[in-house]
Amino acid sequence: MGSLYIDCSLGVSGDMLVAALLDAGADSAALDRALSSLSVADEFEIAISTVTKAGMRACDFDVVLRHGHETHDHDMAYLHGRGEGRCGRAHEHAHEDDNRHRREHTHGDHDHQHEHAHGHEHARRHEHHHEHRNLHDVMAIIDSAQMTQSARAIAARAFEILAQAEAQAHGLPVDQVHFHEVGAIDSIVDIVSAAVLADSLDPDAVYATPLADGHGTIRCQHGVIPVPVPAVVNICRACELPTSHLDVEGELVTPTGAALIAALDARRAPDFPYTILATGMGAGKRGYSVPSLVRVHRIERARGPQPHVDGVIKLECDVDDQSAEGMAHAAQTLLRDGALEAHWLPVFGKKGRPAYQLQVIAAPQDAERLRRLMFLETTTIGVRWTMMDREVLERSERVEQTSLGPVRVKTVVLPDGEHRSKPEYEDVARISSREGIAFPDALVQITAEIRAGRNTDL
Repeated sequence: MGSLYIDCSLGVSGDMLVAALLDAGADSAALDRALSSLSVADEFEIAISTVTKAGMRACDFDVVLRHGHETHDHDMAYLHGRGEGRCGRAHEHAHEDDNRHRREHTHGDHDHQHEHAHGHEHARRHEHHHEHRNLHDVMAIIDSAQMTQSARAIAARAFEILAQAEAQAHGLPVDQVHFHEVGAIDSIVDIVSAAVLADSLDPDAVYATPLADGHGTIRCQHGVIPVPVPAVVNICRACELPTSHLDVEGELVTPTGAALIAALDARRAPDFPYTILATGMGAGKRGYSVPSLVRVHRIERARGPQPHVDGVIKLECDVDDQSAEGMAHAAQTLLRDGALEAHWLPVFGKKGRPAYQLQVIAAPQDAERLRRLMFLETTTIGVRWTMMDREVLERSERVEQTSLGPVRVKTVVLPDGEHRSKPEYEDVARISSREGIAFPDALVQITAEIRAGRNTDL
């Protein structure tokens, strides 16, 4: 099925990610089975529709809470901590240019119509007392759902990450963190939905851009807090998620969104050429100066030969008081002991004296051993090093039979798919010496025979 590449350059929340996965072709039937089997299925409905954001079509996924729960999630003045605001007014403004093309989506035995309820856990308010659920309660609800074990593991991991971040933010043990009933429901639905949908695509890997957040403040159950909110900061720090900043007032990354990216074990942007198989667009509910959108690309590695990219360490030192024999022996010893490259360069030392610099390219796991060897085999008193990226073409070696004897031939595959081959120098030199033929003549004859016999591009 290829891989998933999640574009969080305009932020990410749980419902936005769910919508993008649905739009990218994830299994909606698996989603229905999971949500209808939850032990809290009677506390919510879902509504899925098509909206337009900044002129682009996107999918909208709504968790509609039952029992008359009120939400301020679209009331931007309230959310930014500038008074109580008026619930719903900002929602109308945020969607006044949206061209909605709705379709009904059936969950269980219910037909669902869109209402302005949004799955963001810390922006909910209502007038009545409700129970609170701890992590154990939430895990029991997740365990009640009909879904694969791999999807269940993603959902459980996301809530564990979320609980740990909230525990750190409030200075409490994880088992004392309680999720408010209303907030817990939409978070459970978002997390279970995203886990089921991502799992249904069976990706080889998941990649994500840095999480782009805004600035300012946001109102939560405990008062007005800064953006990025503490839970998002804690998740990004603990899970080493890269972040970026947009000059936008508002919360673009929610704790649920960040927890899901972490639970999916998203890597940084793919470092290989790829083709896009499908793209899904997920819309958010809030009105910011940038559109609330998440994109999910289904990608696969581009076909044909691809260069290999990896990391190496470059070690180097300077010497001005070692014999030529000792320098040659040091380079040969380093190569024999695993160095990828080892060579000497002429330099001028700090006192203006002619000197030589030893440069060694090593695999990261070999760097420490080779660094010690440089101290033992040279007269240097200091070695410096740096991490480097390198790109290596695909290579192969074969033995060709010629009228002058067997010759090893090395071939590399260029980025455009063309092949470039070359006879091994040592073999040509051996034949030249044995047959009493000048090296250039031996090379020409061997190359011509190989071209004629294999129609290669030598």
